[in-house]
Amino acid sequence: MHSFRPARRSDLADIIGLLAEDDLGSAREIVSDPPDARYVAAFDAIEADANQLLAVAVDGRDRVLGCLQLTFIPGLSRTGVWRGQIESVRVAKSARGTGLGSDFIEWAVARCAERGCGLVQLTSDKSRRDAIRFYEKLGFVASHEGLKRNL
Repeated sequence: MHSFRPARRSDLADIIGLLAEDDLGSAREIVSDPPDARYVAAFDAIEADANQLLAVAVDGRDRVLGCLQLTFIPGLSRTGVWRGQIESVRVAKSARGTGLGSDFIEWAVARCAERGCGLVQLTSDKSRRDAIRFYEKLGFVASHEGLKRNL
């Protein structure tokens, strides 16, 4: 059994561990105890912003099995529709294939609907082919090209 809730600062080390659990994340995340101060500052900024929700999926013992970040974005296009942006989705390797990921994404979509969002969007690295297939099965459509620029 699993449930979803806003992340707590005490979850931070587990979240960073999930972000670092794959090839891409292992090259860009810093796993340490205590967590690097930059993660703590980012967590505090997310927690203080009403348009951000860092969430975790937990098991019956409240162990972190997944994480994602929701950003609620106001906009003028589409007659002022709000968008829900889902990012940094991770599910522990031990929990993949159990339905947790699907349930977690649907939970996130429901949070967007509750906030009045007219659409939900996400990005996934093109090298994560399994993740892209997973999102497509959940009704997400690759309707746009996403571009990024590192600073």
